[in-house]
Amino acid sequence: MDIAILSVSLNVHSTRRIVEEAQKAGHYVELIDHTKCSVKLGDGKPQIYLGEENVTDEFDAIVPRIGTKVTRHGAAIVKQFEMNNVFSTARSLGITRARNKIRTLQIMARKGIPIPETVFSINPDNIEEQIKLLGGPPVIIKLQEGTQGLGVILAESKKSAKSIIDTFYKMDTSILLQQYIEEANGEDIRIIIVGNKVVASMKRSSDLDDFRSNMHRGADAVAIKPSAKEQFIALNAAKYLGLGVAGVDLMRSRKGPVLIEVNASPGLKGIEAATGINVAKHIIQFVENNGPRSRR
Repeated sequence: MDIAILSVSLNVHSTRRIVEEAQKAGHYVELIDHTKCSVKLGDGKPQIYLGEENVTDEFDAIVPRIGTKVTRHGAAIVKQFEMNNVFSTARSLGITRARNKIRTLQIMARKGIPIPETVFSINPDNIEEQIKLLGGPPVIIKLQEGTQGLGVILAESKKSAKSIIDTFYKMDTSILLQQYIEEANGEDIRIIIVGNKVVASMKRSSDLDDFRSNMHRGADAVAIKPSAKEQFIALNAAKYLGLGVAGVDLMRSRKGPVLIEVNASPGLKGIEAATGINVAKHIIQFVENNGPRSRR
């Protein structure tokens, strides 16, 4: 097959791993920097250009690895490939939904997937009431489009929470407030979904000075076998968002597992190291099982 990896660079570890596994499997694979792509609409079939090169009919499948800062443009490029009948491991709509934490949580709540108590607003005049809705401090304050643990703040007192929230509102920054799950002890679970299967899972534990259990923030990780309910949540979260490949983050609360967020371009370095599972190979096999045969 002819496969395009939509990513900005081969220096990105996860991108490089997917390219390696595609080549090992005998596929033609090419890095396509979606930030340098253009789409021409008008007469005839829409055309996709990488710089001056027309790549409209060059690929059987794409694997999107879209960065946070270029979500809208990247998703638009993915959408055009989809409309040109190219298989994608993640739907463009799924990418934009997953990138917005509120939209993800709204969908999960509607579908009955358990989530932490969450409040979002843009009203700077009732911050104290918003905090009360979550039972008071401590509360978690998150940027709606943060990633890798960035833009996640623990406010331990009402005074600090009000100050931080007020600052974000004045900066016209979209945030959400979430209950602090103290019993999680700074741990969360990352489950990787490929196709309709759980292929790898790990538990991440934060360092003593940081409540955020994210590998990019220095968390430790060990392989685990998630419970049946945790697998059910992860599989359905990916399904409801339309993602063939996803990293689903959960926390274990007193009421059971709750979904924290879904990542449409999950990193592979931490999960492959912690579990010894070749996640990149699973992604290529998913493409093989769903994409059309190579035209070459």
